[in-house]
Amino acid sequence: MTASRTIPVTLTKAGRTKIRYPAELLADTGDRVTVRAPWAAEGVRDFGFVRFEPGDVFTEHFWRSRWYAIKEVRTGGGVLKGWYCDITRPTVVAEDGILVEDLDLDLWVSADGATVIRLDEDEFAASGLPETDPAAAAAALAALVALDEQARTPAGLPALLG
Repeated sequence: MTASRTIPVTLTKAGRTKIRYPAELLADTGDRVTVRAPWAAEGVRDFGFVRFEPGDVFTEHFWRSRWYAIKEVRTGGGVLKGWYCDITRPTVVAEDGILVEDLDLDLWVSADGATVIRLDEDEFAASGLPETDPAAAAAALAALVALDEQARTPAGLPALLG
């Protein structure tokens, strides 16, 4: 793949397309693919601890070998809000796009690293994945634990992005 082109990103969940959006391909190392895209959903999403809104810019890192994606979130003015991490199956990258399967678990890390919040553990339990695909469920949980632990180190999540 060549950098500096638009590539569609498709996020699926439980076999259905959750969202599809165009992103600027920034880099492809062979394992990690990095794209940049504006906030792709309609309107504002207020989680209480962070708001995603029109104008926000996401620099998204997807791995072909890892069970997560890390999204650096900035305001349109460039101020870092933090990192939103999706626990996913390893990403599939092809010439016609990036396919990411969301496994419900998420992690939020504030810009200063002081706030680390695990999200949607109830949705993950209710998804049935632990029963239908125990190996994938174990990999997803291990990824969440690893990201949580890394986020709490002095180097934080940026150490995974270098």
